[in-house]
Amino acid sequence: MLATMVAMYTCALRRPRRDAVSAVAVVAVLLAGASVVFGHRGWTSPESVALLALSASAAAVGFAVRNRRAYVAAVEERARRAEQTREEEARRRVIDERLRIARELHDILAHHIVLINVQAAVVDHVMETEPVQSRESLAHIRRAARSSLEEVRTTIGLLRQPDAPDEAAVEPSPGLDALPDLIAGFMSAGLIVDQKVAGTPVDLPAAVGLTAYRLVQEALTNARRYAARPYAELGLDYLPSALCVRVSNPAHPASRSGSSATPDPLELGKGGHGLLGMRERAHALGGTFVARMTDHRFEVHALLPHEGTEA
Repeated sequence: MLATMVAMYTCALRRPRRDAVSAVAVVAVLLAGASVVFGHRGWTSPESVALLALSASAAAVGFAVRNRRAYVAAVEERARRAEQTREEEARRRVIDERLRIARELHDILAHHIVLINVQAAVVDHVMETEPVQSRESLAHIRRAARSSLEEVRTTIGLLRQPDAPDEAAVEPSPGLDALPDLIAGFMSAGLIVDQKVAGTPVDLPAAVGLTAYRLVQEALTNARRYAARPYAELGLDYLPSALCVRVSNPAHPASRSGSSATPDPLELGKGGHGLLGMRERAHALGGTFVARMTDHRFEVHALLPHEGTEA
């Protein structure tokens, strides 16, 4: 009987549940039947009932151990998947942070380097004939270099604070309140900016203000580099639950055939880091971004949603 119980236990542990139940039931009936036939007693005799009970007990222990092993395996699998998910989330956060840092450094350095390059060209052109203007251009170069250094130092400082909250990443960064200084810097470099504001200005969330500022900064930088003439139109439309940013500049006539250096909207994913960065910034807020060529004008248009004014 001991060998039979071990066999039933093993069957319940190893075989599929339906097959194990059928096999155990058949063996239990055969044992009880043998007791009835050779013991000359009925099915309700103590020996027959004991055989049925022992068979059921052996099978029950086998099923219990089987269920326990399946439960432990399921717990270990969930723990493994949770650990894998945590690792993937950590890698995703690292990638997102690297992209954010790359966008910040690109926007800061590209803007200031373009201004420095323009003012340096002015100095080289009028150094001997107009010393006063040369000194003014040198002053602009110093201010642009100092501003670039301060913004880069701020960005690097944030990287040295791994435990800082997410809000700290955008708190020291500029918003639309710094837009007049930005436009003044471009105008001192020779770019005429025609600004138009529609709607009622409101206090935007810090992330929206930073994104709008960077979009305008990068769009005006591209206009200063690629426009057919130094002129750009900047439009800010304050909607009830979104901010619409639009920047356009005259493009070279040859740009429609692709022979100009004007940034091509179709090349957003092929090295156009400025346009790609603007698109990523807008999409990170759940907004939209479009860069297109219309009637010999290059235009960028972004819609940045927000929940309303800050308290």
